[in-house]
Amino acid sequence: MTFFIILGSLGIFLFGMKVLSEGIQKTAGEKMRQVMATMTHNRLAGVGTGFFTTCLLQSSSATTVIVVSFVNAGLLTLVESIGVIMGANLGTTLTAWIIAIVGKFSLAKVALPIIGIGTPFIFIGKGKWKSMGEILIGFGLLFYGLGALKDAVPDVKSMLASTDPVIVQKAESWRMFIENISGKGYLSLLMFLVGGVFLTIAVQSSSAAMAITVTLALNGWIGFQESCAIVLGENIGTTVTAYLASLGANTNAKRAARAHFTFNIIGVIWMLLAFYAFIPMVESIGSSLPDSFRTEKHSTPIGFNLAIFHSLFNLLNICLLIAFVPWIAKLVKKWVKDDKTDSGSRLQFISQNLVKVGEMNLPEVQKAVGGMADITLNMYEDFEKIFSDRTADLTAAVEKSKNLENDTDQCMADITQYLIKLSSAQLSGRNADEVSSMIRTVSELEEASDCVHRLVMLTDRRNRKGHSPFSDEITIEIKKFTSLVGEFLIFTRNNLTEQTSEDLLKKANEFESSVDSMRRTLNKSCLARMQKDGDLKREMLQIDINNQLDKISNHCLNVIQSITGTVD
Repeated sequence: MTFFIILGSLGIFLFGMKVLSEGIQKTAGEKMRQVMATMTHNRLAGVGTGFFTTCLLQSSSATTVIVVSFVNAGLLTLVESIGVIMGANLGTTLTAWIIAIVGKFSLAKVALPIIGIGTPFIFIGKGKWKSMGEILIGFGLLFYGLGALKDAVPDVKSMLASTDPVIVQKAESWRMFIENISGKGYLSLLMFLVGGVFLTIAVQSSSAAMAITVTLALNGWIGFQESCAIVLGENIGTTVTAYLASLGANTNAKRAARAHFTFNIIGVIWMLLAFYAFIPMVESIGSSLPDSFRTEKHSTPIGFNLAIFHSLFNLLNICLLIAFVPWIAKLVKKWVKDDKTDSGSRLQFISQNLVKVGEMNLPEVQKAVGGMADITLNMYEDFEKIFSDRTADLTAAVEKSKNLENDTDQCMADITQYLIKLSSAQLSGRNADEVSSMIRTVSELEEASDCVHRLVMLTDRRNRKGHSPFSDEITIEIKKFTSLVGEFLIFTRNNLTEQTSEDLLKKANEFESSVDSMRRTLNKSCLARMQKDGDLKREMLQIDINNQLDKISNHCLNVIQSITGTVD
């Protein structure tokens, strides 16, 4: 029964952390995205960004997954990402301090009132107020889970003092087991370290693993040195999350995940070498704490000692390795070779698990939308080049255009699939509008690429049929038309990240009106020439081309209307 109570307590803790993280993302996600994307160009700033982000999210795993996502989207360089990951390692030490501090009083007295305050916001609040309710409930559940975990794990000293011989025997057996595996020097350290690795992998949260470790230490199940070795293992185990997140991502994202592992494993190696000199120093710091930090169960503040060890280890690791970030980057570049198939034209989602931090990963989707627009624009530029050559064999050009059009189809499917999953979760109002806008945008871009491909095929048909050329005057007018549509496409691509802007919409409407006017004028000319015994098939083909160009213009206008929130 005790095992299931512990498991349930851990579940409440993890669920509270999830609710807290999601609430913070909805409340401050946009600002956090902006900070992470713009405030990481300096290594120290990157460390600070990673630290504060992890403190807010209460999860270094969430931070590192976001970092991998940003690298995948091209918003962070590999070197910048390493600084953020370093800061995330330091930020996750806050968990140990929370457990050590709250371990001195009844958490139920704090947790339940916090949940009670947050609950009304969930039912009557909207937008940020509702997210604020989630934050409060997340905090409450986190504290309640910690309290339940602390109460569920029995105290070894109490068990040894019990009058029940069965309980005494269990406690004595555990004490003897720990003593037997603890007296083997570095071999013992490695065994506990490996235990910490598997514990973190099992619960998929270094914070939860730390909660378990501190609770066991506070209740006398493991000693301080053993606890520290487990904490070192947890630092390695937490890198697995980032590694899993990088599967299927681009090369730089994989390198960011490997950099996280490299940074942590180097830190663990030097700490193991200095372990027996470092531990007395930490204990000395802990012993200097005032009596108010001591608990009834321990004459020494073991919970605070673990927090000191975790924080000091990560801080020193940052100080030692921050100057070597470029070398770490070079190492992982040799480790993960450039992928020649990594064209960047398609959206390469890191993991479907990213939906849990979806709002923070919208920049990756924005990058993918921009990449899709680039494909469409490149297709159109290729069309303009071949359109002026009436004699060329366009077999290769048609095949290339078809392949790129297939790429846009795949992009739309990937992006839409992810956004639909994301929209099924509760989003802040602005982000919900952004998701809807991107779904409409990728649909319009895909249809625009279809039109461009039809233009290429129509041009190929013109060349194969050998229709008589237009006069120089008519050719110039057609060239003006194609150039105008190309300008509209470039304008649309360059303004994909804009929000509500009257000037933007006004300019787009002007483009569309000009295109529509030129289409009507050119089509009338075609009809007039047909009535004067012109080349009928040539004129009909040109009308088809004019109409496809006009459709591209309409799709561009729809995109601008979508991103400015003015869809008809």
